[in-house]
Amino acid sequence: METKWLEDFVSLAETNSFSRSAELRHVTQPAFSRRIQSLEAWLGSDLIDRTSYPTRLTHAGEVFYEQAIAMLGQINNARALLRGKRTTTQTTIDFAVPHTLSLTYVPRWLTGLEATFGEIHSRLLALNVHDAVMTLVEGGCDLLLCYHHPRQPLLLDASQYDMISMGHEALRAYTRCDKQGNPELLLPGNENEPIPFLAYANNAYLGRMVDLILNDTRTPLHLEKCYETDMAEGLKMMALEGRGIAFLPESAVTREIKQKQLARADDGTGAWEVNMEIRLYRERPSLQRPGKMIVSRLWDYLEQLQTAENKKAHRAAKRV
Repeated sequence: METKWLEDFVSLAETNSFSRSAELRHVTQPAFSRRIQSLEAWLGSDLIDRTSYPTRLTHAGEVFYEQAIAMLGQINNARALLRGKRTTTQTTIDFAVPHTLSLTYVPRWLTGLEATFGEIHSRLLALNVHDAVMTLVEGGCDLLLCYHHPRQPLLLDASQYDMISMGHEALRAYTRCDKQGNPELLLPGNENEPIPFLAYANNAYLGRMVDLILNDTRTPLHLEKCYETDMAEGLKMMALEGRGIAFLPESAVTREIKQKQLARADDGTGAWEVNMEIRLYRERPSLQRPGKMIVSRLWDYLEQLQTAENKKAHRAAKRV
């Protein structure tokens, strides 16, 4: 049995809705249903009455609900006890970060942050977006740093999780430069000679961002997929080899643009790009789960910076 099955069941018991609980648990409804079925198979008993609507528990489900709550409490207490015995854990901030941001944004951000906030002891978990979110939800990290877009949102409950906007960056097409520093390939291409396309795998968050670009464009792009991976860094290396164009976050190619190894493959109008927000999340502290003092200090500091930036932007807008 997996702990997440217990958490799934408790959520379902409290919402009485498979779809709502699937949203809260950040999984698809079919996957959520399979996890409930796995728990029932492990217990050897039906927990959900599937002959009625709305969803309700069987008698066995009502009995097990109390047991599930107790078991999760014991697990969390044991983890808190063990973490409390490791003093370094209380002074270390655990980050869950998607792979791309872990390689591009985080190093520069932490360096700049330490110059003003002070030394930070950190532990970074580089994951895909789904697993990074689940790590925060399941209590496996202190802070989650990730991309956000209104059409591909992270469904984290605002009453349970705090959020700070850290900035924005564009996702756009890049290609290798020729010897004169000009782009070797240019969008939109043509039907007779489609442009070699270095694509993200279907399960990649940035891949869904590229889909938004391709679906929204008024001028069709003529692309021929020739390579696929879920890592932006892998696509960048293929682009540097001249294997095609790749849609990459601007922070991932700053050095290569400066050194004229890569160049934008678009027309510069912004027609084939998408702007993503970079967000920082934490679980809102409570009496039962107060969190680490160092995390609270950092969060308060970042909120102060955000307030100052908002006031500065407001004054600039008034002057205009």
